[in-house]
Amino acid sequence: MEDKLYISKCRKDAVIPKYANPGDAGMDIYAAEDVIIEPGCTKLVPTGLKMAIPVGYEVQIRPRSGISLKTMLRIPNAPGTIDSGYRDEVNVIVHNASIRQETSDEMYFTPDSKGVRHGTYLIRKGDRIAQMVIAKVEYLTPQLVESVEDIGENRGGGFGSTGVTG
Repeated sequence: MEDKLYISKCRKDAVIPKYANPGDAGMDIYAAEDVIIEPGCTKLVPTGLKMAIPVGYEVQIRPRSGISLKTMLRIPNAPGTIDSGYRDEVNVIVHNASIRQETSDEMYFTPDSKGVRHGTYLIRKGDRIAQMVIAKVEYLTPQLVESVEDIGENRGGGFGSTGVTG
């Protein structure tokens, strides 16, 4: 297979991912159906797309910065990896990190509701819900050894050993 990303629609109204601007690293991906996500819940949001990714590449699913900043919606496994051998429908895992239900005249908040709102969110069909980045993958063969102490340079210390402030 050539170094091309092949995409097919498995839902009639699915939107093909696209770069918003020249030079962008990620392509916007869109919801293929309405999904309601209550506070504290996690749902799969279908995209209506299937992909054939060439060996040596992965597609990473990442949050859109505006949604992360302006809503309580999160992509908990970001970046999510779609492997080259996966051929089923691409879904985005979305979590509603709201800790309460705000009183509002609105039944649901949407990704474009004003202000960071705690409550139930409606992701609408056609909403830009995430971005996908195509990345090269390097392959290494694991080699079992007795010890790694004398291989390369050991910087010393464990998790957090360099501290949290400068």
